[in-house]
Amino acid sequence: MTAPPFLPFALPEIGEEEIAEVVDTLRSGWVTTGPKARRFEQDFAAFLGDPTLQAIAVNSATAGLHLALEALGIGPGDEVITTTHTFTATAEVVRYLGADVVLVDIDPATLNIDPARVEAAITPRTRAIIPVHYAGLAANVDAILTLARCHGLKVVEDAAHALPTTCGGALVGTLGSDATVFSFYANKTITTGEGGMVVTRDPELAKRVKVMRLHGISRDAFDRFTAKTPSWHYEIVAPGYKYNLTDIAAALGIHQLQRARGFQQRRAAIAQRYRAAFADLPVQLPPEPAAGELHAWHLYVLRLADAAPLARDAFIERLFALGIGVSVHYIPLHLHPYWRERYGLDAAQFPHSQHAYERMLSLPLYTKMSEADIERVIAAVRQQLLQG
Repeated sequence: MTAPPFLPFALPEIGEEEIAEVVDTLRSGWVTTGPKARRFEQDFAAFLGDPTLQAIAVNSATAGLHLALEALGIGPGDEVITTTHTFTATAEVVRYLGADVVLVDIDPATLNIDPARVEAAITPRTRAIIPVHYAGLAANVDAILTLARCHGLKVVEDAAHALPTTCGGALVGTLGSDATVFSFYANKTITTGEGGMVVTRDPELAKRVKVMRLHGISRDAFDRFTAKTPSWHYEIVAPGYKYNLTDIAAALGIHQLQRARGFQQRRAAIAQRYRAAFADLPVQLPPEPAAGELHAWHLYVLRLADAAPLARDAFIERLFALGIGVSVHYIPLHLHPYWRERYGLDAAQFPHSQHAYERMLSLPLYTKMSEADIERVIAAVRQQLLQG
């Protein structure tokens, strides 16, 4: 009997509209940053629904975090607080600028950064906080912003998982932080293959990000190359980076963004199917959003209970043997050699993140999953956790 095909952990949904837009871009002759990237930026700001916002497209969320911190003047001698329970990009951008990272633990219920731990970690060197909206559930931004105001700190939200997510009824990206950074990597809720967006209300921060994303050039390349009069002259005003988003990538984003709310609804429906199917198993289900709030459901993270009949690693191996792709989000930063050795970290400093990590795995959750795919995941999980 032929085994069923492997079911991947994540798979983007690319439609004919995206394909046609990419083809149109290729035929236009403008394939790097140009009219499609500008349109994507305008559409993204409109999607968030706040006319005071500017959206700046970049080639990754990592680049966006780096640019936002650089624009805020973070540098040597400064400290930036973030969670240990994240991908290394959240923290590594701080080191790019010569500043130090201070890692703190998470709220064990939400897996988001714990504001009380943030407050305890603030020192005279602290300049900024980077909260992460884990798995698509909003962090406690109100508490973070209150701390920031009390201590004169900057806030840059890592919203790589959080489109569309709401906090206090407002979309992430429209809250009171200095900047919010989104990701459009291949497994995110919308994708441009690689890409990101920096969103801010601060015109000076936006201006600096725009200059630094392309070599520190004083004028936008698109403006220079489309001008009808001689416009070859420019000035280098800073040692910038090569972080611009191409029009080919933006062409994908234009139509992915139009489908973002539909994608979220499909992800939420799958998450509810999982919740109903796993409610009687020895697991801790992912937290639901508060009433009236929107969860992006970028990830569906199960945590095995102590009563589970097998350990997390064995569970993962069993699911892979059944052709079910899963992952772990994340191996906390305090366990990685660089972060552990640089800052002398120990798992005992992060008991909630450590406990969650040892028991967690992320199940397949993407919009192209068929009903048969969903039932296959449910059956595999139930079989292993009921039979052991």
